[in-house]
Amino acid sequence: MRNIRLVVAYEGTDFRGWQRQPQGPTVQSCLEDGLQKLTGAPVTILGSGRTDAGVHALRQVANFHTESTIPCENLVKALNNHLPPTIRIRRAEDVALTFHARYDVRCKTYCYRILVAPICPPFLWRYVWHYPYALDWRRMAEAAQHFQGEHDFASFAAADDSADDSAKTKDRVIIRSCLVWRPRTSVLAYEVTGTGFLRYMVRNIVGTLVEVGRGKLAPGDIPRILVARDRVQAGPTAPAQGLCLVRVEY
Repeated sequence: MRNIRLVVAYEGTDFRGWQRQPQGPTVQSCLEDGLQKLTGAPVTILGSGRTDAGVHALRQVANFHTESTIPCENLVKALNNHLPPTIRIRRAEDVALTFHARYDVRCKTYCYRILVAPICPPFLWRYVWHYPYALDWRRMAEAAQHFQGEHDFASFAAADDSADDSAKTKDRVIIRSCLVWRPRTSVLAYEVTGTGFLRYMVRNIVGTLVEVGRGKLAPGDIPRILVARDRVQAGPTAPAQGLCLVRVEY
């Protein structure tokens, strides 16, 4: 028996997220179907965590157990031939049988991009939140600093208060983050690294930062919202297409 770790990139627009489900294609189902065709046996693939419908990944990590003897280098080429062009296997390697892509995660990094411009080019709309109104990015950057460190992020969780499978505790996680304005491309980029993430957490943080940029909230409101543990106190959920899983660390 082998345990193979995959590094996977995908463009999430056409998928109903990572996790296999009855309605519509998912990244997990495409990978498992492709691996079954290659190995001749059913395969269960374990991801580092779930990404929602429309969310992208640059370096998602997954693993699966198999008795197949296909070398990893050949597996990458063959599996990519069985996958849609919106999913690519970047790397495959044999790892210890005890490795678990979900439970062994130390931290993850996400990046969310907002295009602050009157018009969104057609080749960008799948990868940014197009926001055609003025935002005070300096106030947003100041607000983003309040998320640094260990906090209870219940105010920024989804309504069902579920985790993406990687949070070490239900709500308390440690993050470091920054928001950067890129004037040449008119993009606001929010990058956050954390020990775990609740469902919609990054998108809810970004939606709250935009409320700060609009002047609806002040940077100093963030500590109050964190302490409240009340989803109603935070801003709206940002659209999925601006979010990308950048890397997973073990």
